[in-house]
Amino acid sequence: MEVAFSLQKLAAYKPRKTQKSKETLDAGLVLLENGGHATKGEAGWDAIEKLALAALDQGNTEVADRCIRILSDKFPDSPRVHILTGIRLEATEKTEAVLRYYDELLEENSSTAAAWQRKAHVLRQIGKVDRAVEELSAMLDTFYTEVEGWIELADIYLSCQQYTYALQSLSHALLLSPQNPSYFLQFAETAYLAEDIPLSLKMFLQTVDMTDDDDGDIAPGDSVPSGITLRAWFGVKLCVSKLIAEPRAASSSPSQTAAPSADNLNALANLSTERLRTAYLDIKHESPPTGDNELIAALTPLVK
Repeated sequence: MEVAFSLQKLAAYKPRKTQKSKETLDAGLVLLENGGHATKGEAGWDAIEKLALAALDQGNTEVADRCIRILSDKFPDSPRVHILTGIRLEATEKTEAVLRYYDELLEENSSTAAAWQRKAHVLRQIGKVDRAVEELSAMLDTFYTEVEGWIELADIYLSCQQYTYALQSLSHALLLSPQNPSYFLQFAETAYLAEDIPLSLKMFLQTVDMTDDDDGDIAPGDSVPSGITLRAWFGVKLCVSKLIAEPRAASSSPSQTAAPSADNLNALANLSTERLRTAYLDIKHESPPTGDNELIAALTPLVK
């Protein structure tokens, strides 16, 4: 696994007690017990790192500690092991000890952006949002290309309902990672919350364009929207409905994004309705509601 990418993933880690992490833990334990990781080269060590994170997800600190000891013995000076150790400390140690650990890492090597981001994450967890923003902003002044840092900063601003700042942070992520549709979706949803409906619609449509299977063997009209594509079509429907019902929203875009013409809005309304009805039928195996408001209400819990 490429080192910089791995550090970015560790920097952005958040514990999730999911079925996937349980499966990773179960499968990884077999590899750990029979020592098979040692014969698989880099892939084996990557598997031990993933096992450590899965163990932390599931609250199994004993297995996580075993994995970290193995990695530390093999790679004693690895930044990845240092950050993984910090994540382990976050699971059980007092906040002061964890922050002190990350401060020591940064004193030894101020170029470890992942340590900076983990420190900001800890500060946010204990409610010190202002300090978390300061740490992330300082980090990004030095490490502009750390995309996950911009995403974390945007998420902090979003949690504080500072939508303009969130959009500014997300715009950096789009510049740095223009092929990632999830960032465009996040930008579109944030723009909607900021009540910049024309901008939101534009970015939802961009997400659809990036994820819909219009180059595959299945014609777009015959495909079933799912995942990011479904959320994007849901967003399109919300935006179009608002622009049709509240024409002032079309002329009050803070970003001065132009809204589609009335004819195009009606076409998008029909297309998004058809796409959402198709998805609902596929998910629920029953006829979708006929009214727009009813369709939106029925799909809301399905796109979260």
